[in-house]
Amino acid sequence: MAARKKKAAKKAVKKTVKKTAKQTAAQRGAAKRLRERRQPETLRLRVIAPSFTVSDIHRSLAWYTNVLGFVVKERWESTGTLMGAELRAGTATIMLGQDDFKKGRDRVKGVGVRLFCQTAQSIDALADGVKARGGTLDHDPQDQPWGSRDFGITDPDGYKITISSMS
Repeated sequence: MAARKKKAAKKAVKKTVKKTAKQTAAQRGAAKRLRERRQPETLRLRVIAPSFTVSDIHRSLAWYTNVLGFVVKERWESTGTLMGAELRAGTATIMLGQDDFKKGRDRVKGVGVRLFCQTAQSIDALADGVKARGGTLDHDPQDQPWGSRDFGITDPDGYKITISSMS
């Protein structure tokens, strides 16, 4: 019995040594790839958080939280007036800021902007939920030739949003 335990312990040590050697090789490979990166070094972001200027912060905040399902991470107020908010959906962040109207009350927002979002959730279930909460889709869920499924929606200020499956 003691011989079996001793043999099992030796096997476990060998396995640990082998695993550590693999990790060390992987670390060496990663360090080599870092040294070989293009020079001059290019931009490598970890997070991007778009910020939308909106005409009515309360209306937009309600739409993003109640219709799409974002949650408020932080509210920005000035002398008791809501000026903006940071919103989260999973690991994604967007920010909304109240327009100060210095460029005019009639300025068009959202033109030429599309927010492309991916999720592992069911696109059909998400679209059904959006519609049940009062949202109007630009297009119902549809399969795309590249393998994903998506639907489109436009926020109150005209910002286009595509919510897509991960293909």
